Amino acid sequence: MPTADISPPPPPPPLQKQQRQQRKLKSYSQPLPRSEIPRCRSNLKKKHSLDEDRPLSSVDCPSSFSTYSSLPDEPIPEFIGAGGGTGAFRLPPRAAIHHGRPPPVEIRPRPLRETQTGTFLRAIACTASHLWAAQECGVRFWYLREVFEGWEGRGRPRIGDEETAPFRMSARTAPALCLLVDAERGLVWSGHSDGKIRSWRMQQPAEQQQTAGSSPEASRKEGGLGFKEGLSWKAHRGAVLSMAMTSYGEIWSGSEGGNIRVWPLQAMKDPSNCQWKKDTSVALVERSCIDLRSLVTVAGECPLSTSNVTYLLSDNSRAKVWSGSSLSFALWDSRRKELLRVFDINGPVEARSDTWPSQDLNVVDEAKAKVSSGSKKEKSHAPSFLQRSRNALVGAADAVRRVAGKGAFGDDNKRAEAMTISLDGIIWTGYTNGLLVQWDGNGNKLQEVQHHSASVTCLCTFASKLWVGYANGTVHVLDLEGYLIGGWVAHNGPIIKMAVGGLFLFTLANHGGIRGWYLASPGPLDNALQLELASKEIKYTKFENIKILAGSWNVGQGRASHDSLITWLGSVVSEVGMVIVGLQEVEMGAGFLAVSAAKESVGLEGSSYGQWWLDNVGKTLGEGASFERVCSRQLAGLLVAVWARKNLKPHVGDVDAAAVPCGLGRAIGNKGAVGLRMRVYDRIMCFVNCHFAAHLEAVNRRNADFNHVYQSMVFTRPLSGGSSATASASNAQLHRWGSVIDKGRPDLSEADMIVFLGDFNYRLHGIGYDEARDLVSQRCFDWLRDKDQLQAEMRAGKVLQGFREGQIVFPPTYKFQRHQTGLAGYDCSEKKRIPAWCDRILYRDNRSVSLSDCSLGCPVASSILQYEACVDVTDSDHKPVRCIFSVDIARLDELSRRKLHGEIVVSSKKVKSLLEEYRNVPETAVSITDIILRNQDTSILEITNKCPKDKATFEILCERLCDVNEDERSSRTHSNGVLGFPNWLKVSPAVGIIKPGKTIELLVQHENLRTLEDFMDDAPQSQWTEDTMDSEVILTIKVTGSRSTKSRTHQIHIHRTFK
Repeated sequence: MPTADISPPPPPPPLQKQQRQQRKLKSYSQPLPRSEIPRCRSNLKKKHSLDEDRPLSSVDCPSSFSTYSSLPDEPIPEFIGAGGGTGAFRLPPRAAIHHGRPPPVEIRPRPLRETQTGTFLRAIACTASHLWAAQECGVRFWYLREVFEGWEGRGRPRIGDEETAPFRMSARTAPALCLLVDAERGLVWSGHSDGKIRSWRMQQPAEQQQTAGSSPEASRKEGGLGFKEGLSWKAHRGAVLSMAMTSYGEIWSGSEGGNIRVWPLQAMKDPSNCQWKKDTSVALVERSCIDLRSLVTVAGECPLSTSNVTYLLSDNSRAKVWSGSSLSFALWDSRRKELLRVFDINGPVEARSDTWPSQDLNVVDEAKAKVSSGSKKEKSHAPSFLQRSRNALVGAADAVRRVAGKGAFGDDNKRAEAMTISLDGIIWTGYTNGLLVQWDGNGNKLQEVQHHSASVTCLCTFASKLWVGYANGTVHVLDLEGYLIGGWVAHNGPIIKMAVGGLFLFTLANHGGIRGWYLASPGPLDNALQLELASKEIKYTKFENIKILAGSWNVGQGRASHDSLITWLGSVVSEVGMVIVGLQEVEMGAGFLAVSAAKESVGLEGSSYGQWWLDNVGKTLGEGASFERVCSRQLAGLLVAVWARKNLKPHVGDVDAAAVPCGLGRAIGNKGAVGLRMRVYDRIMCFVNCHFAAHLEAVNRRNADFNHVYQSMVFTRPLSGGSSATASASNAQLHRWGSVIDKGRPDLSEADMIVFLGDFNYRLHGIGYDEARDLVSQRCFDWLRDKDQLQAEMRAGKVLQGFREGQIVFPPTYKFQRHQTGLAGYDCSEKKRIPAWCDRILYRDNRSVSLSDCSLGCPVASSILQYEACVDVTDSDHKPVRCIFSVDIARLDELSRRKLHGEIVVSSKKVKSLLEEYRNVPETAVSITDIILRNQDTSILEITNKCPKDKATFEILCERLCDVNEDERSSRTHSNGVLGFPNWLKVSPAVGIIKPGKTIELLVQHENLRTLEDFMDDAPQSQWTEDTMDSEVILTIKVTGSRSTKSRTHQIHIHRTFK
């Protein structure tokens, strides 16, 4: 049977010790026979000294419940419940180095949500030397060479980014939602919520770069400090949700309502600083737009879904583009802008585009005319309010019917949440049920694989690997056949984007944290780094100590006097940094409970009584001057609130709230719990205010209430917050996957410290009213504790498993007559309720044993300095209780650890050797560098991987195309590396993976020329000329390894001649 401890208990008197040895451990889950009442005197008097209405002396009131003077130096003994450390009560794993995952580079440690208002990160993308991020006020970028550095000499970092690697911010813009890297032109393109596409130069002039905190006030203004955008234009009416670049240099953009537009390469020229040139360039781009939805819409019918286009992928080797939403996909010919196939999540639903008739220009023109005139008539023909309301209701009903009719097609368990394309043109899609589906380049399903039950949230490919990010923060590494190579928990929240750059895979979590993982992970480099970092733990460990005051009071629907609040809280608040207040029975009554339940069902909470308590407790604490309210949560008569000192407030955030009703079928809040969860110095703390089932015999119900609260309490954003920052924090970054950590464990299980406080309603069993009052009068609290139902149940491991409580040396807190001072105020009505310690405060920290030291492996170690009742407060039939904790916190200094990581990379011979090996590009050789082709000729090009250990990945790009006239002189030249192959040239395969020591053959073919009639019918003169002239093509073979983006190239000259 599990046991319980008191740590460390004072030695009992000889008589008590002898009697304790004769007593047996008892649980009060079942009714017990009345036992003999231990007595401190041989004869009990019928009239007790408690009946005398006299002022309390220092003899009557021990220091444990007298007026507070100063905090003791030593903690008080604690009672420890049995049953902790197993199941749902297992302590969350904490360590300086998580041995279950590779050591990451903390590019941006998780910031507090409240510090990120207006700057939440939405997406990331990588270039050869930068990591870019899209944020709510523009973009930012990091130099990869600076990821191990700090802010020294770079200005003051902005709030929330103090430990982030140094970055540069753009001038303020509308929220950026997606990014696209244009490496050949040295640009990064961003899509924004205002419908604009903006360009940014990768190499920004030093004078335009704004580090994080150079001028926060100026950067808040529209167009404030920071590097400036280049070309920008209005691409869509709605937000730009996705972008892709084809092999022809065109940008495809996706928006709301299924809209897709194409922006040709020739129009997108970065203008000079001259304003009129910028205006001219913008007008040119906007006029060049190709609206693909309009192209395939005939007589108002369109085969494309109206869902938001959240995915666009370019298959450059096949000249195709994939567009997609959560429930449908489409495949396009990127050269002809032709719709090839349409898919749902189960496969193709349409064949080719030639089943759709050609575009009816009259219908299109008529539709455009209606759209253009609609805005003019909008004011004069605006529908009435009732008409708009009716339309909204009808539309909602239609939407419900459509969803119901879709069946499995609209099943949330199989929605596409991610989509990516590998180098060889294979498509991968990830779904909410954890399923991964592989498609070939023509849209044929190849296979389904599943390695995790959590929702897939993002996908990323590089070389021969596929990375899968999940909603619970897990990352899986797969090969391109779908076999699992490894995996680890990368973040404690959903991963919303991944990108590859340099040696790293970068992951962005929905809370804004960014980590870099070596592409070689899992592997020997991880073990070497772990050993080095673990041996130097003290260099990146910081220790903090805070005092926390927790107070609980069942106020019995009353209001407290100012003096009572001072006695309870104000007299000790000067010694603490945080204050947690839990109130019960703030307001009761059947009508109020019904209204409260109705408000909860529509997302509302609070009451005027609750607000009165918040205001008056705040005044007592000095809110505004010394303290700031962090958050509060009310459920019917239950109210919990947290205040923090102003100097501590910057380290408190990520506040979430929860409410669990336990009354009347677990639906009404007359009994139940409200809780707040927050991060304090990056450690998770939960404070739960409870009110459990009443009456002496209801022990099982109280145990069940606690279990229900502990297992089912789920924290979400608070319905209303105490601080403006909490209340106004942006919802944009809060992804629909929530903050899932481990669905197999309750939210409370993941906390580093939990405080349960409230009216638990556990009573004294096996003792009568007269006997209990007599023991109280004699201060025999150790005898009374033996009759306490709560401690008996905790000894048996049936409730509050593993929780701790300070030794009780104050009188029972229930039940008293209102406004009657002294201990003579115990209930003397006809019911004569037996005094009991109903009001309690218990906690659990990271310690598995009492003597554990505070460290990164045990980051929160707490002790109790005071645990007392305020017996002089008479505003309720309960006495308020308070407990002061001294909390030691060990936290990671992420900046110091990142710098240490950089030092190890340079100084450790083993780590340095492994990284040099990873940077090496496999040596390859090509069989020929000059090829001459005539009409329909075929040549074979061989690429050999000379490396005996590593795979080599190759990609062939057309870097230069020259047409040659009769005088053997170049007539025109294209030198953009993203340009696709000319019409007459086919290289197969254009991408691929070469195994160590192997050779791959490539076919270089001269395609069949079309007839003169074909050109006259559908080809422009320029294309006809291109296909009939002698020309020269320079192909670049780009070779990379699988553990770095570093590459080497080969050039192949192809001469096409008709001589």
